[in-house]
Amino acid sequence: MTIDVTQFHDVFFEESDEHLQDMEQLLMTLDVDCPDQEQLNSIFRAAHSIKGGSGIFNFDALMNLTHVMENLLDKARNQEIHVTTDIVDVFLQTLDVLKDTLSAYKEKTDLPQAQIDASIKVLEDTLAQASQSSVSDDSDVTECTIDTDTDEIDGFGFFDDDDDYGVINKVSEDDLDIDAEIAGFGFFDDEPSEAEGQLEVSDKEINEPETVEKNEVVDEGFGFFEPENLPVAPPVKSEEAKSPSQPIVKPVKPKPKAAAKEAASIRVDTTKIDAMVNLVGELVITQSMLSNVGQEVEGQIGERLQLAIDELQRNTREIQESVMSMRMLPINMTFNRFPRVVRDLSTKLGKQVDLVIQGGNTEIDKSLIEKLVDPLTHLVRNSIDHGIETPEKRIASGKSEKGTVILSAEQKGSSIIIGIIDDGAGLDKERILQKASQNGLPVSPDMPDSEIWQLIFQAGFSTAEEVTDVSGRGVGMDVVRRNIESIGGRIEIESSKGEGSAFYIHLPLTLAIVDGMCVSVGQQIFVIPLLNVIESFQPTSSQLKTLGNEQVLWIRDRYWPLVSLTQLMEVDDGVTEPTQGIVVLLESSKKRYGVLVDSLVGQQQVVIKSLEQHYKKVAGIAGATIMGDGKVAMIIDADSVAVNCATVKNSEVSV
Repeated sequence: MTIDVTQFHDVFFEESDEHLQDMEQLLMTLDVDCPDQEQLNSIFRAAHSIKGGSGIFNFDALMNLTHVMENLLDKARNQEIHVTTDIVDVFLQTLDVLKDTLSAYKEKTDLPQAQIDASIKVLEDTLAQASQSSVSDDSDVTECTIDTDTDEIDGFGFFDDDDDYGVINKVSEDDLDIDAEIAGFGFFDDEPSEAEGQLEVSDKEINEPETVEKNEVVDEGFGFFEPENLPVAPPVKSEEAKSPSQPIVKPVKPKPKAAAKEAASIRVDTTKIDAMVNLVGELVITQSMLSNVGQEVEGQIGERLQLAIDELQRNTREIQESVMSMRMLPINMTFNRFPRVVRDLSTKLGKQVDLVIQGGNTEIDKSLIEKLVDPLTHLVRNSIDHGIETPEKRIASGKSEKGTVILSAEQKGSSIIIGIIDDGAGLDKERILQKASQNGLPVSPDMPDSEIWQLIFQAGFSTAEEVTDVSGRGVGMDVVRRNIESIGGRIEIESSKGEGSAFYIHLPLTLAIVDGMCVSVGQQIFVIPLLNVIESFQPTSSQLKTLGNEQVLWIRDRYWPLVSLTQLMEVDDGVTEPTQGIVVLLESSKKRYGVLVDSLVGQQQVVIKSLEQHYKKVAGIAGATIMGDGKVAMIIDADSVAVNCATVKNSEVSV
C-alpha cells in the first residue's frame, strides 16, 4: 500500500517552525562560560527532529544543512568542543538559513542554495577550528556544577532519552560522590590507580552488555571492567554477604517511566475556529432577539420566559468567552523573537543593550499577533538605534554603559497595552520642530508635547543625521501607525530628553467582537467602540464656543472639536443643537474630539461584520453589526471621523 506523505507536510512545517523557535530561544539564553547540558541536548534534539523529518519527505537541502549543524551540536553537547560566542553566532546564522529553506519548501519557491552551501562551509570550518582549539585547551577545562537532583539520576545527566548512548565524559570523583549506590558506574579513568580509576566506555559496551548465565554472579564492575583489572575478593558465605559491615553494591534500577498522558493540546485549523466564532456571533444575535421578544410577553408566562432567556444569556456569554479564548495566544509568541533582534542590532551598532520582557503571558487575538510583528520590530530597532546611546556617551552623561529596552504587555479592561520603553537619550523636541518646519509641516513653538511627538509619524520624517542600512530614510514610522490603526489600535508617546522614551500601543483584545456604546441618531443606531470613549455629558451653552464657522467645546481645561453625527452620516431628524443632545468625548490615535448624538441607548457587546466585504468602504464606518431587533447598526471608526475635525487653536477661539 502506497502512502501519500504530502498530506503530512503541513504538520512537518508547523513542528519545524516550533523547533527553530525553540532552538533560537535556547541559544539566546545559553551560558557560553558554563553551558547547561540539558539546553545543549534540547537544541540537538530539535535539530535531529528536523533532519529526520526532512529525510522522510526528501527535503534534501534542509536535511544536509541540518546534518552538518547536528554534527557540531553533537560535539558541543559531548563536551568535545568548547562553546563560544562565535559558535553561537554561527548557529543563529544557520537558523536564519534554515528558516528561509523551510519557507522555500513550504511556499514551493526556489531554494536559497547559495546560502545553504555557504552555511555548510561555515559550519564545517567552525567544526574543524573548534576541534583543534579544544584539543589544545583540554588542560583548561572549566568545571561546571553538576545538578544532583534525584529526579535526574536515571541518566546521570550524560544521556539523552531518545538518542544512542555515546562516550561518557571524564568527571572527577567529587562530582560522582552523590550516593553510595551510584559509585562505580563506569565513570573512571582508563588508567586505573590504587586510589581511583577512570575509564571511557564505548557504545557497544553500553548498548550490548555481556549476558551471563542464570546461576552466575554478576561481577562488581557491572560488565564495564576487564577481569584482570578487578581486585579478587575472597569467597564469603551468604550470611556474611548480608552483614551490614560488608554491603553489596547493587546497580540502581531505572525508575519506571510514568504512563504516557493524553495529549494536552491538539492542532486545529484556524478556519474552523473562525467559523465557530462566526456561529457564536450569530448565537449572540439570536439571544438578543429573544430578549426583545421576552420583554413583550407579560404575566406568569412572561416571567418564566424571562428567567429562561436570562439563563440563555449567561450560557451564551460563557460559550462566547470560551470560543474567543481559543483564538487567544500569549504575546510571548511575538516577544520571544526580539532577544535575537536586540542582540544582533546592538552588536552591529557597537552598543550594549539589555532587553527586559514583562507580561509575556498576556493573551491577545491570534490575528493581532501576526500583524504586530512588523510595527514592534521597527519600534524596537528605533529604540536601539535612535534612543540608546553608545557606552561612551552613556558614561559621560552619568548612566551605566549598558542601556535597557523594556518590552511589556498588560490587559486593561477590554484592551491590551504594549509598551516599548528605553532609558536612552529621549526625543529632541527642538530638532523635531526644526525638521518638521523644513518639511513644510504646520508647527508652532507652543505646541503641546503630545502633538510634537506625533510629528515623527509623518511620511518621510527622520531626524537622523545620516542614512544607514538601519534607519535615516524616514520610512517606517508612518507605516507603524498605519498598521496599528488598521487593527483598531492607537499609539501614544511619552519622552523626556536625556532620560528615555516610551511608546504605548493600545489594542482591542480581539477584532471579532467589540464592546461598544450604542447611541441613537434620528431613527438609526450607531455603535461607538468603548476603547475610544472618554466620557459623555449634555453640554451647556456656556461650554460652547465659536471657531470661524465651527462650534467647539470647552471642557477639561481645553477646547475640543465637535462633530455632529447627524450631519456626518446625513441622518434625517437628528439633533443638530448641542444643548439638546448628548456629546460623547472620543480619543483616537490622531486627536481628541466630541461627537454629538441624540441619546445614549446603552452598552453592548457586538459582533463585527465587514461592511467593505459585503458592500464597500464607507468613510467614518469600521463595520456593521446586527442588533437584537434584527436591524443593522453601523460601528463608528473613531480615527476616520477624526479626519473631519478641525485642529483647534486657543488663540483663534472667540467667546
